Amino acid sequence: MVSGRENTSQNTRITHISARSESSASRLKELLQYRDFIVLWTKKTLTLSYKQTILGPLWLIITPLLSAVTYMLVFGRIAGIRTDGIPQILFYLVNNAAWRLFSSCFQNNARTFTANANLFGKVYFPRLSIPVSNLFAALILFLIEMAIVLVVFVWYLAKGAVQICWQYLWAAVPAVLVIAVLGMSAGIIISSLTTRYRDLSVLVSFGTQLLMYATPVVYPVSQISDPFLQKLILLNPLSAPMETLRLALFGSGMVVSWSLWWSLACTVLLLVCGVRIFGRVERTFMDTV
Repeated sequence: MVSGRENTSQNTRITHISARSESSASRLKELLQYRDFIVLWTKKTLTLSYKQTILGPLWLIITPLLSAVTYMLVFGRIAGIRTDGIPQILFYLVNNAAWRLFSSCFQNNARTFTANANLFGKVYFPRLSIPVSNLFAALILFLIEMAIVLVVFVWYLAKGAVQICWQYLWAAVPAVLVIAVLGMSAGIIISSLTTRYRDLSVLVSFGTQLLMYATPVVYPVSQISDPFLQKLILLNPLSAPMETLRLALFGSGMVVSWSLWWSLACTVLLLVCGVRIFGRVERTFMDTV
């Protein structure tokens, strides 16, 4: 916790830093005070992503297109998975963008303490500003990928192959926010646990790959014929916002009310628990990292 008071006689300001626990309101206030740092860290994250590469920012366009084409060949042509009437290139572009949003928030924040231990030991700033910065960086990259989706969408719109679903379009923003917050919340929980249990960091990449196949990224939920398996997939908190995003953009998605409420409840629970655990660990993590 940071507090300050001014000594009027000497016209100096004394800043006191303590490890006392803070309320959510004071944490939010402190994050707002360090908003410039959050902006700078976000820029740093985006810059370092493609620094010292030959193609540089062009990878932002090449990567999603290559991934979408690969999924079209493997899952569309070879596996024969249908996409509920959505053009395959659009289906996989949107799903990949949403999945990368989650995985970036999750994996980058899962290394918060271990990757920044040296910095945390030298300078004080709200530790939660790093996960927030990673969240903003992932959202910016997501918006860039959605710009590619928009170009392809306009082309199919001109052909009459798709149409704008104005009645559901508003749901895209909350669906994206739920995906991003889920990734950040799960990431800071893992980051807090890895200060004591380092082997969890090894499971992050492997677990993320497995989770992708338990999430409707390469297939829509409607294509699952087994009712039990379908309910099992819908229990995944990421399934509802993924389906909602496709419904908002293309008018095609299996949105079930109980799955939506379950996803929202999991998001709030993970966020609250993640912030509390993160706050406790940040006061003592230098003794264990």
